[in-house]
Amino acid sequence: MLVRLSLRGRLFALLMVPLIAVAAAASFARYEAAIQLSRELYDNTLLAVALTISRDVVLSEGDVLTETLLDELTKALGDPVYYRITGPGGSFVTGYSDPPNLPPGAQIEGGEPVFFDSRSSGSQVRAVVLREFISEPQFGGWVTVEVWQTVSQRSALSRELVAQSILLLGSMILTAALILWFGIQLGLKPLLDLREAIGQRSADDLRPIRRWVPPELRPLVQTTNSLFSRLAKAFALRDGFISDAAHQMRNPVAAIQSQAEAAISAQTEAELRARVAGLFESARATSRLTSQLLSLERVRGRSLKEFVQTVDLVTLLRDKVRAFAEAQLRRDVDVTFSVTGAERQVECDPVLVEEMVTNLLDNAAKYALRPGGRLDVSLAFSPGSVLMRFADDGPGIPEDMRARIFDRFFRLDNDQSRGCGLGLAIVSDVALAHDGTATCTSEGQGAIFEVVLAR
Repeated sequence: MLVRLSLRGRLFALLMVPLIAVAAAASFARYEAAIQLSRELYDNTLLAVALTISRDVVLSEGDVLTETLLDELTKALGDPVYYRITGPGGSFVTGYSDPPNLPPGAQIEGGEPVFFDSRSSGSQVRAVVLREFISEPQFGGWVTVEVWQTVSQRSALSRELVAQSILLLGSMILTAALILWFGIQLGLKPLLDLREAIGQRSADDLRPIRRWVPPELRPLVQTTNSLFSRLAKAFALRDGFISDAAHQMRNPVAAIQSQAEAAISAQTEAELRARVAGLFESARATSRLTSQLLSLERVRGRSLKEFVQTVDLVTLLRDKVRAFAEAQLRRDVDVTFSVTGAERQVECDPVLVEEMVTNLLDNAAKYALRPGGRLDVSLAFSPGSVLMRFADDGPGIPEDMRARIFDRFFRLDNDQSRGCGLGLAIVSDVALAHDGTATCTSEGQGAIFEVVLAR
């Protein structure tokens, strides 16, 4: 049930339950101490009464106690006092004839009182037995004095002491409960203020929390601010993706619609085929644009911590280059692949790396490779990084545009049939996701794309 309580209730319960347990233990200890104290007080008084009765009987030469002494003893002790005195040889001297029985095995030594609990006349009593040596002519020898009294008064004293203890501890617990409750309320006020401040924010307000909070709440606020920051980035990526998709898809979709309408109105079969062919090319370009938009969004929204694996990068790159080379043979394009350095497994996201390599090869096929051309792909291992190099012998890229070719939707010409300007942006984002870089250089003719993966 504790886990279902509010934080306020949990704190109150965690503080009050031990306090109540301690109070209960203290009450029990107080009860035992009260009983012991009451017994010691009354036993000492009972012993004093036994000695007084013994002296009084000796002085009165074996006569019964005076009424005045009995009344005084009853008033002092609160319970009736009974006695019996036995002379030397066990002869009855004075007192009551039915004293309580001694406990089995009790030994009465001279001068040492023996206290015990028993019953007499149907009542619970406390008794003391004392043997004294009397050097008087009439009582010469050992005299046994037995004194007993009911225990109602001493039980009442014990109960009174316990009641006072319970009342005192109960008052302390009640006071502590009130102090704890209001203290917890006051202590949780910064947390409640923080909750109210966050609750008043709009759904789009992801600014960091700047208000003062106690040191115990600062890790929570820091974690919340980190979450706000990640959400803000995620929302920015989402908004950017929606904006890019809306901007880039508007014209292709409009073109498909107009070409479909034109195909419907075609007068001849040849005209229909021509218009459907144009419609097919527009649909294919739109599909490619959509695929690259989704790839770009996946790169930016993917967490490498979740998908990083130990990958054989040589095998991955070799397989991609082999399939690409087989397709380029029909165009008389020579594709080579080489590896330098000590080969090793690399920790990376294989899906993203494969997407990056696909876009680099696709970019070379569309813009650089011509019949009789050449593409050299190499993989170089160094102690702290891995370098992928794609060198072609195409027309190259002007120096003033090399820094911009990794921007989204940037194209060297206005021909949208060959691409939408997202392939190299994906390459750059994948490299950044692996703490690396993507650059473009040129050594005379052609272009060289180099990607460094630092993970």
